[in-house]
Amino acid sequence: MEKNTTDYMVKVLEELLNIPSPSGFTKAATEWVRALVTELGFESEYLAKGGLLVKVPGRNPELTIGVSAHLDTLGAMVRSINSNGTLRFIPVGGIPMQTLESEHCRIHTRSGKVYTGTFLCNSMTVHVYDDARTLERVPKNMHIRIDERVKTKEDVQALGINTGDYISYGPDFMFTESGFIKSRFLDDKASVAILLTMLAQMKEEGKQPEYNLNLLVTNMEEVGFGCNYIPSEIREFIAVDMGAIGDDLNGNEYSVSICACDGGGPYDYEITGRLQEAAKAAGVEYVVDVFSNYSSDATTAMRGGNNVRIGLLGPGIHASHGMERTHISAMEGTLKTLQQYLQIA
Repeated sequence: MEKNTTDYMVKVLEELLNIPSPSGFTKAATEWVRALVTELGFESEYLAKGGLLVKVPGRNPELTIGVSAHLDTLGAMVRSINSNGTLRFIPVGGIPMQTLESEHCRIHTRSGKVYTGTFLCNSMTVHVYDDARTLERVPKNMHIRIDERVKTKEDVQALGINTGDYISYGPDFMFTESGFIKSRFLDDKASVAILLTMLAQMKEEGKQPEYNLNLLVTNMEEVGFGCNYIPSEIREFIAVDMGAIGDDLNGNEYSVSICACDGGGPYDYEITGRLQEAAKAAGVEYVVDVFSNYSSDATTAMRGGNNVRIGLLGPGIHASHGMERTHISAMEGTLKTLQQYLQIA
C-alpha cells in the first residue's frame, strides 16, 4: 500500500468531492463512505443526525479516542422564486458571495429531479447596468438563472422546484504533476480521504491502534454543530480539519497544521503537545497556529458538554471556502502524524 498511498488517497478524494453534500444534504456522500468502510472490513453505524460512526478495536481497551472529519460542504438553498422565473437563495455555510458569482450549480428537488443553473448578480452585465461592477455581492443582490424555459414563478413550480430545495455547485478538482490538489471543498473532504486511507492501510497491513478508536464522519460542521454529540466512551477527541493560511499565520500548503486555539478557545494543552511530538516522530513538516475565525468538530464537541479533551490537526489549505489548494505532502504528513499519535502498529 505504501507506494500506492498517494494514488489511493487522491482517488478517494476525487470521488468523494464529486458527490454533492451541502450541510444537511449528505446522505449520498455518507452512504458512499459507509460502502467503502464496509468493503475494508470495518463496522459502522449511522448516527441519528446523519453522520457515520466507525469503531476500530485497539490493542488496549482502557481508553477510547475519537477522531473526526466532516464531509458536509458549503452550498445553498432556494429561498423563494422570483416572478421572472429566477431563484432567490440563502447560503448554507459561510460562503464568500464573490466566489459564487458565475458558478454553475444544480438544484436538487424533493422528487429527485436535478436541474442546472448559474449564480448571478442581479446587475449581471456591464453592457446594461451601471452598477454591474460595484453592486455589493450579497444574497439579496443575487439570483440563480435556471437552465429551463421558464418565464414566471408558476413555470418554475411546474418543474417541481420549491422553497427549501438544496443547491450545490461543483468542486472543479485538479491534481497537478507538481503535487498540488486544487478543488472546492477540500475543507474537509481532504481529511475524510486521509481517514479512509488510514483505514485502508490498517486493513492491508493487519495493524491496529493502541487504544479503541471511534472515527466520526460528520455532516453538519459547516453550520456549527457537527459533533455536539459524541459517544460517551470517548475521552480524547481529535478533529482532522483544514489548517488556515494567511496574514500572520505560520501555515502553508506543504505542512501539517496543529491548532492551539480557535474562535471557541484553546485546545487541550497536553494533546496539542503530543500532536507536535507525533509529527516530529513521524518526520513530517508541521506548524502550530491560532485561528481566530474558525471552529471545528472538536469545538462543537466541547460546546455540547461532552466530557472530553480536544485537539486539532490537518493539512494546510490555501484560500479556504473558495477555490482551495493544498499539496499532497500536507495530506501525507497529516496521515503519518495521525498514525504516530494513535500508535498504529
